[in-house]
Amino acid sequence: MPQTVKGAVVRAKNAPVEIVDIVIPDPGPGEAVVDVLTCGVCHTDLHYVHGGVGDDFPYLLGHESTGVVSAIGEGVTNVKVGERVILNWRAVCGECRACLKGQPQYCFNTHNATQKMTLTDGTELSPALGIGSFAEKTLVAAGQCTPVRDDVDAAAVGLLGCGVMAGVGAAINTGQVQRGESVAVIGCGGVGVAAIQGARLAGATTIIAVDIDQAKIDQALRLGATHGVNSREQDPVEAIRALTGGFGADVVIEAIGRPETYEQAFYARDLAGRVVLVGVPTPGMRLDLPLDDVFGRGGSLKSSWYGDCLPSRDFPMLVEQYRLGRLDLDAFVSERIGLGEINEAFEKMSKGLVLRSVVEVAK
Repeated sequence: MPQTVKGAVVRAKNAPVEIVDIVIPDPGPGEAVVDVLTCGVCHTDLHYVHGGVGDDFPYLLGHESTGVVSAIGEGVTNVKVGERVILNWRAVCGECRACLKGQPQYCFNTHNATQKMTLTDGTELSPALGIGSFAEKTLVAAGQCTPVRDDVDAAAVGLLGCGVMAGVGAAINTGQVQRGESVAVIGCGGVGVAAIQGARLAGATTIIAVDIDQAKIDQALRLGATHGVNSREQDPVEAIRALTGGFGADVVIEAIGRPETYEQAFYARDLAGRVVLVGVPTPGMRLDLPLDDVFGRGGSLKSSWYGDCLPSRDFPMLVEQYRLGRLDLDAFVSERIGLGEINEAFEKMSKGLVLRSVVEVAK
């Protein structure tokens, strides 16, 4: 039988988030219903509110989650009822050209649930990133569920579902940071700090945090950076070069998504170094770089999609790194809130007051 639960919905562009009744259908073939435990408040959800992702309103927000599988549909074998899972938005298809090349982390045809969750009047909801987990329950494709151990803090490990994975993966997977290398991270919000933690986990010995906010730099220094650069007070390119023997960093991770900071990243790397763009640009932004510099500096310019992660591989591994004390996920949980506090959490996030507000659904 379909179930009626509470969920956070935005009905129109820039409208306030409302907590309303939503209807969750029984899972069909290849689908699972998940009882949501926690969900981080991510910038992507705010992009949905502002119409930056599309206009397929109403949206059921939320995507950075842990939960417990409560029902599965026909043919589901990767998860069982009662398992703790982290939800992901890369449920690989196994059939597209990326998957067939052995690169499922780039899957171009990821799965979502076929059925729609609805309002009580039958209006179909568009779930954020195919998940929609600012809700007591959600319906997803079973492949969006990654089983993980259940003896760790759900609020902390749930952040691997999006922002933390994006940052850690930008360093480890996309940037392929090696032991002893130097890394600079431009932009020290949640994703940037996660990239710093990823660089530390990979064995980088010089990790430079760059931001215009000294409080964010200080926080990054507490969480793994070895040096801080306030780019409001000094030229970040020259500062990064000065901290790397005059050459530039082996890897520069741009975690803002703006042309001017990307240009800084481009010139702050060493010859044959790597630039990784993990910050999400606004549609229409353009970049102007001299082509002879692109050629002459060598190396690689990469974009990091979801930290180029494979959830089935990366989530359990990073949960284990957290359990062993090598990855500080607790530091990302700035506050624990209830469903009714999401609008206030968006305001705090926009002002840079938190790394992550985490909704605990039962709160």
